[in-house]
Amino acid sequence: MAEWGGGPVGVILAGGLSRRMGGGDKGLRAFGVGTVLGAVIARFGPQVDQLALNANGDAGRFARYGLPVIADSVAGFPGPLAGVLAAMDWAAGLGAGAVVTVPGDTPFLPGDLVPRLLWAAEGGSGLAVAATAGGGVHPTAGLWPVALRGELAAALARGERKVTDFTQAFGAAVVPFPSGPPDPFLNVNTPEDLAVAEAWL
Repeated sequence: MAEWGGGPVGVILAGGLSRRMGGGDKGLRAFGVGTVLGAVIARFGPQVDQLALNANGDAGRFARYGLPVIADSVAGFPGPLAGVLAAMDWAAGLGAGAVVTVPGDTPFLPGDLVPRLLWAAEGGSGLAVAATAGGGVHPTAGLWPVALRGELAAALARGERKVTDFTQAFGAAVVPFPSGPPDPFLNVNTPEDLAVAEAWL
Protein backbone atom coordinates (compact mmCIF):
# COMPACT_ATOMS: atom_id res chain seq x y z
CA MET A 1 0.00 0.00 0.00
CA ALA A 2 1.18 3.54 -0.65
CA GLU A 3 2.86 5.42 2.17
CA TRP A 4 0.57 7.70 4.11
CA GLY A 5 3.00 10.56 4.71
CA GLY A 6 1.57 10.75 8.23
CA GLY A 7 -1.53 9.34 9.86
CA PRO A 8 -4.72 8.43 8.02
CA VAL A 9 -6.95 11.12 6.56
CA GLY A 10 -10.71 10.88 6.34
CA VAL A 11 -13.69 12.32 4.48
CA ILE A 12 -17.34 12.21 5.51
CA LEU A 13 -19.60 11.76 2.47
CA ALA A 14 -22.58 14.11 2.75
CA GLY A 15 -23.19 15.02 -0.88
CA GLY A 16 -26.53 13.26 -1.37
CA LEU A 17 -29.92 14.85 -2.00
CA SER A 18 -31.71 13.26 1.03
CA ARG A 19 -34.88 12.60 -0.98
CA ARG A 20 -36.16 9.93 1.43
CA MET A 21 -35.73 12.36 4.34
CA GLY A 22 -37.77 14.97 2.52
CA GLY A 23 -34.83 16.97 1.20
CA GLY A 24 -32.27 19.14 2.94
CA ASP A 25 -29.23 17.81 4.76
CA LYS A 26 -30.09 14.72 6.77
CA GLY A 27 -26.78 15.04 8.59
CA LEU A 28 -28.00 18.33 10.06
CA ARG A 29 -31.11 16.75 11.56
CA ALA A 30 -31.30 16.97 15.34
CA PHE A 31 -29.96 13.87 17.05
CA GLY A 32 -29.38 13.56 20.78
CA VAL A 33 -27.81 16.80 22.00
CA GLY A 34 -26.46 17.65 18.54
CA THR A 35 -26.94 16.45 14.98
CA VAL A 36 -26.52 13.22 13.02
CA LEU A 37 -23.40 14.64 11.39
CA GLY A 38 -22.04 15.74 14.75
CA ALA A 39 -22.34 12.15 15.98
CA VAL A 40 -20.45 10.90 12.90
CA ILE A 41 -17.67 13.43 13.48
CA ALA A 42 -17.42 12.46 17.15
CA ARG A 43 -16.87 8.79 16.27
CA PHE A 44 -14.80 9.15 13.11
CA GLY A 45 -12.75 12.28 13.78
CA PRO A 46 -10.52 10.81 16.52
CA GLN A 47 -9.51 7.97 14.17
CA VAL A 48 -7.93 10.23 11.52
CA ASP A 49 -5.28 12.95 11.52
CA GLN A 50 -7.12 15.22 9.11
CA LEU A 51 -10.84 15.29 8.34
CA ALA A 52 -12.95 16.91 5.62
CA LEU A 53 -16.58 16.90 4.55
CA ASN A 54 -17.74 16.10 1.02
CA ALA A 55 -20.85 18.16 0.27
CA ASN A 56 -22.29 20.18 -2.59
CA GLY A 57 -23.91 23.61 -2.58
CA ASP A 58 -23.32 26.32 0.00
CA ALA A 59 -20.48 25.20 2.27
CA GLY A 60 -21.49 27.80 4.86
CA ARG A 61 -24.24 25.59 6.24
CA PHE A 62 -21.53 23.35 7.73
CA ALA A 63 -19.46 26.19 9.21
CA ARG A 64 -20.23 25.14 12.78
CA TYR A 65 -18.07 22.02 12.36
CA GLY A 66 -14.92 23.84 11.29
CA LEU A 67 -14.05 21.29 8.59
CA PRO A 68 -12.87 21.77 5.01
CA VAL A 69 -15.81 21.20 2.66
CA ILE A 70 -14.98 19.63 -0.71
CA ALA A 71 -17.53 19.39 -3.51
CA ASP A 72 -17.93 16.69 -6.13
CA SER A 73 -15.81 17.30 -9.22
CA VAL A 74 -18.38 15.44 -11.33
CA ALA A 75 -21.57 17.37 -12.07
CA GLY A 76 -25.13 16.13 -11.69
CA PHE A 77 -25.01 14.40 -8.29
CA PRO A 78 -23.89 11.04 -9.69
CA GLY A 79 -23.78 9.40 -6.26
CA PRO A 80 -21.27 8.39 -3.63
CA LEU A 81 -18.54 7.35 -6.06
CA ALA A 82 -18.21 11.02 -7.02
CA GLY A 83 -17.73 11.83 -3.35
CA VAL A 84 -15.06 9.15 -3.09
CA LEU A 85 -13.25 10.67 -6.07
CA ALA A 86 -13.38 14.10 -4.44
CA ALA A 87 -12.00 12.52 -1.27
CA MET A 88 -9.14 10.92 -3.21
CA ASP A 89 -8.33 14.26 -4.86
CA TRP A 90 -8.26 16.01 -1.47
CA ALA A 91 -6.06 13.29 0.03
CA ALA A 92 -3.68 13.50 -2.92
CA GLY A 93 -3.30 17.21 -2.30
CA LEU A 94 -2.20 16.41 1.25
CA GLY A 95 0.35 13.89 0.01
CA ALA A 96 -1.61 10.97 1.50
CA GLY A 97 -1.52 7.56 -0.13
CA ALA A 98 -5.10 6.71 0.76
CA VAL A 99 -8.24 8.12 2.33
CA VAL A 100 -10.95 6.61 4.53
CA THR A 101 -14.54 7.58 3.77
CA VAL A 102 -17.71 7.15 5.80
CA PRO A 103 -21.32 8.13 5.11
CA GLY A 104 -22.53 11.31 6.78
CA ASP A 105 -25.65 9.61 8.16
CA THR A 106 -24.11 6.74 10.20
CA PRO A 107 -24.07 7.93 13.83
CA PHE A 108 -22.96 4.62 15.36
CA LEU A 109 -19.72 4.01 13.43
CA PRO A 110 -17.26 1.57 15.06
CA GLY A 111 -14.54 3.20 17.13
CA ASP A 112 -11.98 0.88 15.53
CA LEU A 113 -13.13 1.31 11.93
CA VAL A 114 -9.96 2.95 10.59
CA PRO A 115 -7.34 0.67 12.16
CA ARG A 116 -9.20 -2.43 11.07
CA LEU A 117 -9.54 -1.20 7.49
CA LEU A 118 -5.84 -0.33 7.43
CA TRP A 119 -4.88 -3.75 8.75
CA ALA A 120 -7.09 -5.57 6.23
CA ALA A 121 -5.72 -3.59 3.30
CA GLU A 122 -2.09 -4.48 3.99
CA GLY A 123 -0.65 -6.92 1.50
CA GLY A 124 -3.56 -6.62 -0.90
CA SER A 125 -4.83 -4.00 -3.32
CA GLY A 126 -4.90 -1.39 -0.57
CA LEU A 127 -8.67 -1.15 -0.89
CA ALA A 128 -10.86 -2.28 2.01
CA VAL A 129 -14.57 -1.90 2.84
CA ALA A 130 -16.68 -2.55 5.91
CA ALA A 131 -19.40 -5.16 6.34
CA THR A 132 -21.67 -6.54 9.05
CA ALA A 133 -22.78 -10.10 9.66
CA GLY A 134 -26.11 -10.56 7.92
CA GLY A 135 -26.18 -6.91 6.91
CA GLY A 136 -24.11 -7.03 3.77
CA VAL A 137 -21.24 -4.85 2.63
CA HIS A 138 -21.08 -1.12 3.38
CA PRO A 139 -18.63 0.06 0.74
CA THR A 140 -18.87 3.79 1.41
CA ALA A 141 -17.22 3.02 4.76
CA GLY A 142 -13.95 2.18 3.11
CA LEU A 143 -10.24 2.75 2.63
CA TRP A 144 -9.38 4.01 -0.86
CA PRO A 145 -5.87 4.15 -2.35
CA VAL A 146 -5.25 7.46 -4.07
CA ALA A 147 -3.52 5.50 -6.86
CA LEU A 148 -6.99 4.41 -8.05
CA ARG A 149 -8.10 7.97 -8.82
CA GLY A 150 -7.65 7.54 -12.56
CA GLU A 151 -9.59 4.28 -12.64
CA LEU A 152 -12.43 5.78 -10.60
CA ALA A 153 -12.65 8.89 -12.79
CA ALA A 154 -12.79 6.67 -15.87
CA ALA A 155 -15.51 4.49 -14.30
CA LEU A 156 -17.63 7.55 -13.52
CA ALA A 157 -17.13 8.84 -17.07
CA ARG A 158 -18.44 5.48 -18.35
CA GLY A 159 -21.55 5.92 -16.25
CA GLU A 160 -20.65 3.51 -13.45
CA ARG A 161 -22.54 4.36 -10.28
CA LYS A 162 -22.58 1.28 -8.04
CA VAL A 163 -19.89 1.46 -5.39
CA THR A 164 -19.77 -2.32 -4.99
CA ASP A 165 -19.10 -2.83 -8.70
CA PHE A 166 -15.99 -0.71 -8.40
CA THR A 167 -14.73 -2.20 -5.14
CA GLN A 168 -15.20 -5.76 -6.35
CA ALA A 169 -13.41 -5.02 -9.61
CA PHE A 170 -10.32 -3.97 -7.67
CA GLY A 171 -10.31 -6.78 -5.13
CA ALA A 172 -11.36 -4.89 -2.02
CA ALA A 173 -10.82 -6.66 1.29
CA VAL A 174 -14.13 -7.00 3.16
CA VAL A 175 -13.83 -6.30 6.89
CA PRO A 176 -16.62 -7.71 9.10
CA PHE A 177 -17.86 -5.79 12.15
CA PRO A 178 -20.39 -6.88 14.80
CA SER A 179 -23.92 -6.06 13.73
CA GLY A 180 -25.05 -4.52 17.03
CA PRO A 181 -27.44 -3.29 18.23
CA PRO A 182 -26.93 -0.52 17.61
CA ASP A 183 -26.18 -1.24 13.98
CA PRO A 184 -22.78 0.42 13.41
CA PHE A 185 -23.67 1.23 9.80
CA LEU A 186 -27.31 2.26 10.19
CA ASN A 187 -28.00 4.91 7.55
CA VAL A 188 -30.42 7.56 8.73
CA ASN A 189 -32.23 7.80 5.39
CA THR A 190 -35.82 8.28 6.55
CA PRO A 191 -37.69 9.74 9.54
CA GLU A 192 -38.28 6.14 10.64
CA ASP A 193 -34.53 5.45 10.61
CA LEU A 194 -33.97 8.55 12.71
CA ALA A 195 -36.52 7.33 15.26
CA VAL A 196 -34.73 3.96 15.47
CA ALA A 197 -31.38 5.68 15.96
CA GLU A 198 -32.76 7.93 18.69
CA ALA A 199 -34.18 4.90 20.48
CA TRP A 200 -30.68 3.37 20.49
CA LEU A 201 -29.05 6.42 22.06
